[in-house]
Amino acid sequence: MMTMPGEPTNRLVFAYPGEIETPSGGYEYDRRIIAGLTALGWSVEPLSLGPGFPFADTARQDVAYALLDGVPDAVPVVIDGLALGALPKAAEALGPHRPLVGLVHHPLALESGLSPEAADAFRMSERAALAGARGVIVPSPATADALAKDYAVSPGRIAVVEPGTDRAPQKIRHRAPDAPIRLLAVGSLVPRKGHAMLLSALSGLSDLPWHLDIAGSPDFDPACAQNVEAMAQNPPLAGRVTLHGAVGREKLNALYDAADLFVLASHYEGYGMVFAEAIAHGLPILATGNGAVSRTVPKSSGMVFSPEDEAGFSQTLRRLVAQAPLRESLAAGARIAAEDLPGWPDAARRFAAALTTFKGNAP
Repeated sequence: MMTMPGEPTNRLVFAYPGEIETPSGGYEYDRRIIAGLTALGWSVEPLSLGPGFPFADTARQDVAYALLDGVPDAVPVVIDGLALGALPKAAEALGPHRPLVGLVHHPLALESGLSPEAADAFRMSERAALAGARGVIVPSPATADALAKDYAVSPGRIAVVEPGTDRAPQKIRHRAPDAPIRLLAVGSLVPRKGHAMLLSALSGLSDLPWHLDIAGSPDFDPACAQNVEAMAQNPPLAGRVTLHGAVGREKLNALYDAADLFVLASHYEGYGMVFAEAIAHGLPILATGNGAVSRTVPKSSGMVFSPEDEAGFSQTLRRLVAQAPLRESLAAGARIAAEDLPGWPDAARRFAAALTTFKGNAP
């Protein structure tokens, strides 16, 4: 296809499942990259592949394949991994003249709560989908290593583009002696985010003054959300946990500003944007998580445990709630680390460079 006069040279279709405004870290990454590429002069066409992913049935997959088949020739297509991993024939639908670039936030098979059979099915489907991609963009070296090791993606076809983080006003928090310590967890109410483990740990801290705010959508896994809600509403946690649901950016920033400690017992993160946001707000962090969590959270800013180390997590949570000097030491480290966090314009430039490289790869 020839470029017409006045038409942007860099055209791109950015495909994703469901609604682009869905409140989650992955969709936030997509939105900010699309905005950043547009600011760099790219012509980006958002394309929803429909609802139900990654658990889309055959009919929904066929609709997605038809939408991909309608992309103009020679226009590269980025497909968010939440859909791509469930579309093993995506490259076939696009054909050789529409370069496919995968965007994998984290492998689908690593989602918590899957049966072994479902995890194996996702792994096979995602391997097939990634085999047809010109290149794959990931948010962290940990995810790059996972794709190279378990999904047969050669390192030369992988580009790491870490998420950006908005700058936040830095301030030293002062808490009245009798005020409860404000804890904040941010993450959808799904098994992978480990809210049940966090609430279980807090149930043993009823002798200490604290209050937990949880910001995260209950819509992705209603059964998990109901379990979290039941734990939060019953003794000994009743009255000490506020479930805010999905919140907008203004409300989320207000929750960060009001918090004294960020806590999240995630099982796995491809990057963990909320940890970077907490650092940007100068918050000390207590976390669990495999994948990129330990790299995202520097030791100067927080403590990271294995998801299996419930005892270590619980004991350290008690120390952090009880000891203001320990919290302030980690908060000081977070304020320093915040200076080195990349911004979204930086992420968009790296994303654009990766796209340019991958467009030249052989199909």
